[in-house]
Amino acid sequence: MAAVSPVESLQEEVTCPVCLEYFTDPVTLECGHNFCRACIAQCWEGPDTAASCPQCRETVQQRNLRPNRQLANVVEIAKRLSLQAAKGAGGDGVCERHQEALKLFCEEDQTPICVICRESRAHRAHRVVPIEEAAQEYKVKLQGALGPLRKELEEALALTSEEKEKTTEWQRNVKNKREMIAGEFKKLHTLLREEEQLLLQSLEEEERETLQRLQENVTKLSQQSSSLQQLITEIEEKCQQPVAELLKDVKSTLSRSENVKLQEPEAVCTDLKNVYKISLDMREALKRFGVDVTLDPDTANPDLILSEDRKRVRDGDTRQDLPDKPERFDPCVCVLGAEGFAGGRRYWEVEVGDKTRWDLGVCRESVSRKGEFTHKDYWRLILRDGEYSACTSPSTPLPVSVRPGRVGIFLDYEAGEVSFYNVTDGSHLFTFTDTFSGTLRPYFYPGLNTGGTNAAPLIICPVPAPAGGNLGP
Repeated sequence: MAAVSPVESLQEEVTCPVCLEYFTDPVTLECGHNFCRACIAQCWEGPDTAASCPQCRETVQQRNLRPNRQLANVVEIAKRLSLQAAKGAGGDGVCERHQEALKLFCEEDQTPICVICRESRAHRAHRVVPIEEAAQEYKVKLQGALGPLRKELEEALALTSEEKEKTTEWQRNVKNKREMIAGEFKKLHTLLREEEQLLLQSLEEEERETLQRLQENVTKLSQQSSSLQQLITEIEEKCQQPVAELLKDVKSTLSRSENVKLQEPEAVCTDLKNVYKISLDMREALKRFGVDVTLDPDTANPDLILSEDRKRVRDGDTRQDLPDKPERFDPCVCVLGAEGFAGGRRYWEVEVGDKTRWDLGVCRESVSRKGEFTHKDYWRLILRDGEYSACTSPSTPLPVSVRPGRVGIFLDYEAGEVSFYNVTDGSHLFTFTDTFSGTLRPYFYPGLNTGGTNAAPLIICPVPAPAGGNLGP
């Protein structure tokens, strides 16, 4: 058996035999034994209880208690020595209540305790084990918990990374949408200002023409009024003349008065023409740039079938035997518009219906028509497997809430923009921004007719005149 250390012996001497904790406010009985004041008072509760020492059972004079200040000082010294001993031994901590090293572990309360706590009422009936044994046991359990926790952490980090990517993507989409909205409204404001000038010019011209006609009427009526006034004055004066003078040339005067007939003014409509309407609809603003686009058969791939009016194109069932002209696309199954644009603003619309695959846009007239298709010098919007995208580098997916049955294409050459619109719901789809040079041509790819699922043609539609009439670009 290990020898009891002096510190432990001192701890036993300063421990109350009733509560088994350090003395608190110690008192000495006549027999010489010491107790906490509260502990001895609890033992002597009740008027009929015989006053005796709880340790030696010797009868003592009740209430004859002497404070033991020296013992109280020794208790404080013992606490400090116990604390120093625990720190010097590298202990796992010190009991806050008893200032003893925490050498035991109460399994019921799941807490480290000291040897004095072990003998107290709070832990006397509990199962306790050495603190090292408990630490080893729980160390194994904690290490076993690390695996699932690391897995959870890995998953949490992966999810965090995904959410950060979503956040970045969302912010990028919001930024792009904000720029698109600002660009579209800037474009609309420009078109509205131009439309305002055209409407004001048209109104000014109508005002000038109408005022001129009204003024001519006023001039003619004034001349007739002057002639009538002169004739009236002449007749009034003749009536005042003597008989001989009155009858002189009277027949001529009467003849002139009888032949007077007022010429009514030319009818001039003063109702303003019902053409001065302002529309905030982008398509309505673009209509005045409408152009009649037709297909160029000399550029059509031999697999394509064009209508006689050159307004429709579809993928044919068999390849046609056509001259291999330099301007003809082959093997790319596409066709260009016959019209080329080297400046200005142009707008046209294409019916895509329920097709599952198509390309629309513009390209430089100088693009290569032979060999492998290159994306350079094309500004295209495409549909593939139900997904819409703009052919940028890399491609830009386009969220479309309403499937477009008709697509509008607006080319602003000087601004370097090609914009696409969903005519079905009036929404903007995408705008390419670039620097243009040379001639640009409308571009059409109806998509392959795979198994008859994409047989419908692309149809170039006439652009209706704007509500205010065609004021001209």
